[in-house]
Amino acid sequence: MRNGRLVACALLVIAALLVGCSDADPNPPEPTTGDWHGGIEIPGKALQIGVSFSGEGTATIDIPVQKVAGAQLKDVTSNRNEVSFVVADTPGDPTFRGKYDSGSDRISGDFTQAGQSFPLVLERGKIATLARPQEPKPPFPYRSEEVSYRNGEITIAGTLTEPQGSGPFPAIVLISGSGAQDRNEDILGHKPFLLLADTFTRAGYAVLRSDDRGIGGTGGTLAEVSYADLSGDAAAGVRFLRSRPDIDPARVGLLGHSEGGYLAPLVASGPDSGVGFVVLMAGPAVSGSDVLVEQTRLLAAVNGAPADEVDKQVRQTTELVALLKAGDLADAKELARKQNEAMPADQRLPADQVGAEITPYLTALVAYDPAPALSALRVPVLAFFGDKDLQVPAVQSEQPMRDHLAADPDATVHVFPGLNHLMQPAETGRPSEYGSSETTIAPEVLSYVTGWLQQRVPTK
Repeated sequence: MRNGRLVACALLVIAALLVGCSDADPNPPEPTTGDWHGGIEIPGKALQIGVSFSGEGTATIDIPVQKVAGAQLKDVTSNRNEVSFVVADTPGDPTFRGKYDSGSDRISGDFTQAGQSFPLVLERGKIATLARPQEPKPPFPYRSEEVSYRNGEITIAGTLTEPQGSGPFPAIVLISGSGAQDRNEDILGHKPFLLLADTFTRAGYAVLRSDDRGIGGTGGTLAEVSYADLSGDAAAGVRFLRSRPDIDPARVGLLGHSEGGYLAPLVASGPDSGVGFVVLMAGPAVSGSDVLVEQTRLLAAVNGAPADEVDKQVRQTTELVALLKAGDLADAKELARKQNEAMPADQRLPADQVGAEITPYLTALVAYDPAPALSALRVPVLAFFGDKDLQVPAVQSEQPMRDHLAADPDATVHVFPGLNHLMQPAETGRPSEYGSSETTIAPEVLSYVTGWLQQRVPTK
């Protein structure tokens, strides 16, 4: 490599052994060529990136927590006097401008996106792989089976893990949060459902986790579904387990995370559901519209927006969810377009992306009121929150959850201090902390939930 030749020449000059080297290279390589890594100092946690410069006006970027690998950058300059690049096809035109410092062998500058600027210092070398020490690795002391089952015309694909032995085993169906999730609920390099399945199966429970509609091996599309469809998918998982001779049909339960905490009670409260217990992990106890409005307020405030900007964002979200609750998708999309046009030019989304998230599925989430289903539960229920959660805030849902479950003879509501929406230790609760945390789910949460299960649904 040319950099290696430069270093070798320098060492030989120092030793006065100039065999095969010249200190007057007519075309010396640019010192910025090669691999660099550093952290964009955004609020909360630095976003780690890696950049590889070719020395020929091209470069690529890696952002592991966002699953970006080898993405081509545009408008690249990398020489002794200037280093700059733009991340292509990304809202807000993310741009870096900096300079190479030969004394420190670093590239220092500012990363700007959507009108906000953050310091970025790049050091030589490849970006480190994400540390995920809790991610289960084979060999496993239990069986794992790829399975499929149907809800009407939709085939649902998943993985069933079972303890060694003949059973019949108590079982848990995992229900993921909002958005298109795979069976592991893969979020920024973490696989919380894989960890939950491993933890519970080692404790003696069979666990079924499945891909959402349109993901992996599951058919259909998520954007067009209703809550009847989604709860039907979860109920199909319960029926599938109860039909198997290796599963105890009287001891099949549900664990829902986030939006899954809406769906689990909806399934369990239905007639002849066959659900024996329910666990709600950061499951909201208020309507979807209330959750989104409060989420907007908290995230804007924690990201440093001034009070008037926080109020503006809350008003915009309130207006949007009102149209969604009314089922008026056309006007909701038009409002989103107008709100986008009113933003500074460098903060606007591309026109073809505006309103893309406004779908029947989002309408179902916004309009859903969990009170009737929660109030109807008469099975053991565990609902828990993290007090650093900014997406489903405990301060908003804890007391309503207690109120809704008041008539249930065995309901437990618990708040874990210092944990975020994923049940990770957190400083602020910002979503930007999710990927940078090495913890997938805090060990105290795994122990608490496993202990609760063993008391209510003991294994052999």
